[in-house]
Amino acid sequence: MDIRVKICGLKEPEQVAAAAEAGAAYVGFVFFEKSPRNVGLQLARDLAVDVPAGVAKVALTVNADDAFLDHLVETVPLDMLQLHGKESPERVSAVRARFGLPVMKAIGIAEASDVAMIDTYGAVADQLLVDAKAPKGADLPGGNGLAFDWRLVNRKYWPCPWMLAGGLTPDNVAEAVQMTGARQVDVSSGVESAPGVKDAALIRAFVQAANQGAAVRPPKFS
Repeated sequence: MDIRVKICGLKEPEQVAAAAEAGAAYVGFVFFEKSPRNVGLQLARDLAVDVPAGVAKVALTVNADDAFLDHLVETVPLDMLQLHGKESPERVSAVRARFGLPVMKAIGIAEASDVAMIDTYGAVADQLLVDAKAPKGADLPGGNGLAFDWRLVNRKYWPCPWMLAGGLTPDNVAEAVQMTGARQVDVSSGVESAPGVKDAALIRAFVQAANQGAAVRPPKFS
């Protein structure tokens, strides 16, 4: 079974094409002004209309209000909303109800106590993005190139599908897949030559490595 890969933070048609050609299942567009991967609504629309059928278009937002989300979904043809801020479970439910799109909620993990949030949000979201928690005071809630201790989510199962993120690269994604049992992975900075600049060769290498990791029998843990 192939790993479903999400390439996030795309800004140019060539980047979208590279992700699709490499076999990505999702492409992500970032709507957060502090990010080097931020895109405007019109650019995102232009990029989204050229995404091949079968590749899901995901919008990453951070603590966005209804007014912005209204404008977003009216302008950009999307398949999923990704909430990457401090949205409460109640807010996740409200967004799902209002916009009629699947919602992916990002969960920041740094220590064992953070894992409980996966169960909490798993009851209200359609998918979860299990990411490394941003350092205190960081400008970006994600895309910082940081990994967390994968043993915290090793071979565990939750109420809804989940995606592993945080510091993944072509060099470590196979190990991450083998250790965690993740069937989906997300990458942004790990396939960039500079902040916000995706590298087609790295994208291809990442997707290939993720699938190679899935093909290897997982290690046994006591």
